[in-house]
This record gives sequence, structure tokens and C-alpha cells, in this order.
Amino acid sequence: MLEEIEVERAPRVWQDEDTMPNPTWEEYAELALKQVAVSGAEYSDIRILHSQTQAIDGEDRRIASIRDVEDAGFGIRVLYHGGWGFAASSILSIEEIPHVADLAVDIARGSASLAREKVTLVEEPVHRDRIVSPHRIDPFTVPLEQKTTLLREAMERVQQEAEVVRSSAGLWARRDRKLYVSSEGSHLEFDLLAVQGEFTATARHDGRFASRSFTTPHLRTGYELIAEAQFPAEAPRVAAQAVEKVKAPAVQPGRYDLVLDAEHLSLTMHESCGHPSELDRALGYEANYAGTSFLTTDKRGTFRYGSSHVNLVADNTEPETLAATGYDDDGVACQKWDIVRNGIFVGYCTNRETAAKIGDSRSRGSNRADSWSSVPIVRIANIGLEPGALSFDDLIRDVKKGIYIEGHGSYSIDQRRYNFQFGGDAFWLIENGKRQHMLRDVIYHGITPEFWGSCDGVADRTQRRRYGFITCGKGQPGQSGWMTHAASPARFRRVDVIKG
Repeated sequence: MLEEIEVERAPRVWQDEDTMPNPTWEEYAELALKQVAVSGAEYSDIRILHSQTQAIDGEDRRIASIRDVEDAGFGIRVLYHGGWGFAASSILSIEEIPHVADLAVDIARGSASLAREKVTLVEEPVHRDRIVSPHRIDPFTVPLEQKTTLLREAMERVQQEAEVVRSSAGLWARRDRKLYVSSEGSHLEFDLLAVQGEFTATARHDGRFASRSFTTPHLRTGYELIAEAQFPAEAPRVAAQAVEKVKAPAVQPGRYDLVLDAEHLSLTMHESCGHPSELDRALGYEANYAGTSFLTTDKRGTFRYGSSHVNLVADNTEPETLAATGYDDDGVACQKWDIVRNGIFVGYCTNRETAAKIGDSRSRGSNRADSWSSVPIVRIANIGLEPGALSFDDLIRDVKKGIYIEGHGSYSIDQRRYNFQFGGDAFWLIENGKRQHMLRDVIYHGITPEFWGSCDGVADRTQRRRYGFITCGKGQPGQSGWMTHAASPARFRRVDVIKG
């Protein structure tokens, strides 16, 4: 019964936009920029953000936690004589705005006095726009009982499988309402949604445990994503595969052809393609958190990153994807561009500060912050593997000895994104063009350009799926970035596999 659930609700820190007392957000922004202008700074902007998050988690047929959290505040950036300054506050008031603006200016002055190289920003047109996530069902209007009933039913069906000993399930939703205003005249309003759901079955056999998960992607859409996922209908299959996985034989180490599904590829692309393409890493500006990049600037346009089948495209304009926010936190319009074309590395993720360092006249719009209290930094775009011409059956049919891998698992990658190893959520042996029984403990490893160079086929667009991340760590203090990686299944030849 719902009355038995302990609901954790954080205190409201800010009124909804339509009930805020005067001044308006726009008036607060105008006050901030006027305060900075007195200093003679060459650029400034303000982001005012109100976030609402709901997370519901279940364990073993029961609802374990319900969390409703709201967070709000504003951050002001200032560029003064080539030095950045940033200050933020959770108190939105006539008194606080000038104080925070002055603090940002003071920090910028200090930065400018110590800077060896002055910051310059590439040009960007002035934008005035309002961006709203496409959706049919607002997740925050769906009754709590409907959501908890769905999770309970999924867990109940999972645990009807005799050898499944644990179950879990979760739903997550977030809304960000944001105003961005810059001294250059851009004025951008955002109402952004994101939704995700999942459940897991854990089986036990002969002292071992194995889990199998069903996950919807994180997407900027509404609750229709959850309703259409059919959790209860998928539960028996997931439970049966958890049991098969725990009883499966361990993989025999060796070289295998691999066929990787879209969800699995999203993590492989993220770590071995996404992070190396962040220009601040390539320039050596980002090194302390997760390292730099082997894709140094001298490689652009000449370096063979993969085979001719490998076309990696950054697309921050595709509806529902996580980085498709209309504009980034530099006020730059979202775009689509090539990262790798016909196997050759050709493009980076950039912001207005780094773009000029490689001769680009415009930023790619990849500057994003995870909070009002965070400084925007270069983040991975929605990088995806372009579809090929093969069917999924074609990929399998041409494999004599291989493994088909679904979903995310463990991973490790070095500080330059060069040497890596990946696991997965489920594995099937492929013999003589046919998928056989499941395997367990599969880990494959390789070197990034050699691995992508072994790709000899990608499935067609009918197999394309989108999966994303909301926990991509970067920066100090650390931030969590959001991006989507789309792909169709792809085949890789003679990859080294070990027993995990």
C-alpha cells in the first residue's frame, strides 16, 4: 500500500516560475549584466536554473525509496581582459545578484593578472529562442501509484522464475527550467525533460550469481517512453536469461569475431571515441580527471581511426537526445558534424574558447554545465555510429567463431583513451553463422584504432537504437555530463577475449 512507503521530499528552495514574486528572471538577469558592465569586462552571461528530479527505486517486489528533489540557483560568468571569473548562489534576490556579479568580476580580474595566455571567444550570432523538450505525457503528472504499481509488477514477474533470487527496478525523471542571457544579446529559455527506466533480475546457481537487465535509454521525452517499454511483458524473458547466464559455461580465452549491439556500443563509443574527441583533452587542458587524448591536433584530417565502415557523427540536433538542448551554455546553437568520416578522424567537440586554437571560426556548441553552480566545460556531443547496409542476420551469418554481446558491463581505459577492456550484460556464442548458447565472464580488450580498424560491417538503419549517459564524469570539481550515443549493431574481427 502506498501509505506504507516512506517518501523523502527535499524542502522547496524556489517557487515555480509562474508563482514567483517580482522581479522576474529576466529582470534579475538584466541586473546582473548591468552590474558586470560597470567593470569594463568584455563578456558576461548568467544562467538561472530550477531543476526538479524524481527517482523511484524498488528491490525484491517492494518500493525501497521515493525521492523528489528540487534545486535552484544562478551562476554568472565574466571574461575580463582575457581572464575568466565565475560565481554562483542559491539565493535569488535583488541584494544577492550584485554581490555575486562583483565576486565573478573580482575572480576574473585575478585570473587575468595571472594568465599566460588571454582567452578569446570565437564569434556566435545572437540568439533569442525558447526550447521545450518534445513529449506527450509529462512524467511529473503521472500518479505515483501508477509508477510504483508498474515497478512492483515487473519485479513480481521477474521473481516468478524459480532461480531468480533478487529483483530491482527504477524510474527516473527530471525537468530543468533555465534562462540564459549574455552581454552579447542572446536570450534563451529552456524547459527540458528527461526520462529513464529499468529493471534487473539476479539468478543464483552453484554458488554463483548473475544478473540480466532491461533498460530504456535516457531520453529527452515524456512518460510515453516508459509506457511503451512494456516492463511486465519483458520481465519473463529477462528473468529466463538471467538463469541461463548464471548456468552458462565460462568463455574460453582466445580471438573471436564480435557482434556488438547498440546499447553495448554506446559505452564503447563513449569511452574510446567520445572522450578522445573533446578538444580540451587533446590540447592537454584536461588531464587530472580521466586523462587527456591520443587524438592530438596534428592528427585531424589524416589519422586513420578505424576502417572505412566507421563513420562517427556528432548530432546535437536530433530530437529527444540528451545533448539536443537547442543551445549550449555558451549560447551556441546545437549542430551536426563529423568526428570520423570513412575511418579518418576529422572533428572535435569544442566551445567558444577552444575552437580558435585549431583554426575553427565557430564553436561546435559543446560547452555544458551540470548545474547552476558549475562552470561550463567542453563535453562529449551526441556521437553515434552511422548505419551500414547489412541486416542483423548478415552480421551473424558471416561469423564462424564469435560472440554476440548485449548491454553494458565493466570497463577500463587508460589515461589517453588508447588501451581498453570492456565487458557486457549478456553474451552468446556464435558458431558457423548461428547464435548458440549463452556464455559468461566475457571480457575483450584492444587498442582503440586497431579495434575500430577491425570493424567490417554495420547493420542498417532499421536496427539503430539510442542509449545515453547522465553520469559522465569530468572536471574538478567533478561534473556529470549528459549525452546520447546511437548505433546499429556492428561486427569486429579477431578481437582478443579473456575470462573475466
